[in-house]
Formats: sequence, structure tokens, C-alpha cells
Amino acid sequence: MSQPIQRGAAAEQPSFFIPDLCTVRAVFLLILVGELLALVLGVSRFGLRQFSWEGFATLSLFVQWILLLSAAGLCRLRPRLSRWPRSRAATLSYLWVLLVTALASACGQWLLIETGDRGLWPLDGWQILENVLICAVLAGIALRYLYLAQELRQRQRAELEARIQALQSRIRPHFLFNSMNSIASLIGIDPVAAEAAVEDLAALFRASLGQASTEVTVAEEVELCRRYLRIEQWRLGSRLRVDWALEALPESLPIPSLSLQPLLENAVYHGVQSRPEGGLIAVRGHYSDGWMRFEVSNPWAPGARQPVSGNRMALDNIGRRLQALYGEDAGIVTEHDADQFRARLFYRVEGHGNL
Repeated sequence: MSQPIQRGAAAEQPSFFIPDLCTVRAVFLLILVGELLALVLGVSRFGLRQFSWEGFATLSLFVQWILLLSAAGLCRLRPRLSRWPRSRAATLSYLWVLLVTALASACGQWLLIETGDRGLWPLDGWQILENVLICAVLAGIALRYLYLAQELRQRQRAELEARIQALQSRIRPHFLFNSMNSIASLIGIDPVAAEAAVEDLAALFRASLGQASTEVTVAEEVELCRRYLRIEQWRLGSRLRVDWALEALPESLPIPSLSLQPLLENAVYHGVQSRPEGGLIAVRGHYSDGWMRFEVSNPWAPGARQPVSGNRMALDNIGRRLQALYGEDAGIVTEHDADQFRARLFYRVEGHGNL
């Protein structure tokens, strides 16, 4: 099996508090904030009654110049800054913004004077100092906000991982003793099959004890489910039949580890094992418009004990892990009719297009 997928973009540079300012969304927000800041400065300088649109345009150009140049520099420096101590990176980022402000103020004065007077450029140091001081206050507030926001994200991530770990630690396959008995019976008659069963059981427990904050691919989760069903096949024989319909799914699609396997375990124990004739378990998967959906169905007799009553904890566990990783829109639902019980899990995952 390949390595699990690390959840979230935070794995890129988790300890650096300045976000990536090269993205389209970041640039758009910077421009929007710059216009609002220019409007505030324009109102404070000219007043509403004598508001100057020409002065506002000049202020807007000046503010956008500082913001975009500062963002461009921080964007280029970010990979290096992320490897430095946080205090050193914050100090350098702060000084860079102040330097850009001072240079932009000086260049702005030069551009606004008459063409013929540029040889006698009267540098207004007080105006430059005023702009630098304003920028120092605003940049300090912005950097402090980004730092606190990053601290909050780290705390929330730690709490999320602890919560998922607590949920995942409750995943303990109930078929352990039956599997060990099956393996013991196979040793004398088919040592090769016994060895394969031991490998399948080891893979299941390796996944159960793995990192709670990671995902696996659909291909890896399906392979784990096939290993589980192979173990049960030795015990149930021809009574267990499985119909897979996952061919249309992209194999690289992420899914939380041990999401499908407990559903199959429920189907085996409550839909196949309790019936002398066994039964068919159908596994369906569908991805469309960013939504990932799986359905596991198994036979169920109306007079039998409801499948959800014995393993409600496992189903709730899966639902809580899905919501912890993908938000409140994710989850799991169950339904049954006269002879079929169905469990459906769903969550939203972007980046693979429609099939």
C-alpha cells in the first residue's frame, strides 16, 4: 500500500502564518481591501462634503501599489521565510512592507511633480514618514491577525485530530476470533491460504491503528475491503457473495480510512451470517458534481433483528469522522425495505471533475 494522503493544504507549510499571496483569491481580496482602505483615507482627508474623486483615485493607486508590491515580495520570499524562526520571518516581512511603503512614497512624489521640476526634486521626508507610520500600524495589525489566525487553525487542527483519533480508536474488527479460528483450521489443510489470511488480517489491523488525520485513496480502501472479505470467505464459503460496481470511480479519489470496511462488516454479520443460505452484498460507488457516494446493501428479513441495532456505534462513528473531515454536509444514512438493508455514505471532494 502506498502512503496515506495527508489531509488539507496545511501539510505544505503548516508552521508559517502568512498565507500564499500568489493565488487569484488572495490578490482579489488584497485589491478589495486596498480600495476600502483608500476610501477610508480619502474620506478622512477630504471629508464627505468636499470629497475629491481625483484625490481618491490617486490614493487608490498609491495603496494598491504598496499592497501588490508587498504581496509580490512576500510571495517570492515565502518558501524561505517558512523555514526560518517565526519571529525572524515576521520581522523581515514587516520591514519589507515598510520599505515598499517608503520607496512607493518617494516614487509617488517624483511622479506627481511637474516634469520640468524633476531635476530639482524636493523630497518631502515628513510625508514619507507619515505614510510609513500609517503603514507600520496597519501592517502590524495585519501580521498580528494572521499570526493569531494561524494559531487558531493549529489549535482547531489539533482538536480535530484528537477527536478523529478518539473515534478511530474505537474501530476494532469484531471478527478477530473467528478469523484466528479460520486461520488455525487452514494451517493443517492449506498453509498457503493460511499465510494469505494472516497477511490480510495484518493489513486490516495496520489500517485500524494508522493515523486518524489521514485519508487513503479509493483503490486502497477497496483493496482493504477485499482483504476483509477474503477472510470472511474462508469462514462462510459460498454463502457469501459480493457484487462490486466501482469501475467508474477514479482510483485516486480520497476517502477516510476504514469507512467502507465497517459497512461490509455490518452486511456480513447482519445480512449473510445469520441466514443459512447466505446472501449477496452489493457495493456501489458514484462520483458526480464533486459529491462522492457509496452504497452497501445486503439482504434482511423483516422478522430479523434490525441490523442497525447491533452496530449503530460503528455507523455513528463513520458519520462523525466524515463530518469532522468534510463538514456538516457529509454523513451516512441507512434505510431498509421488505428484504434489503442499505447504508449510504456521502461527502464532497473537489478536483476530479465529473464522470
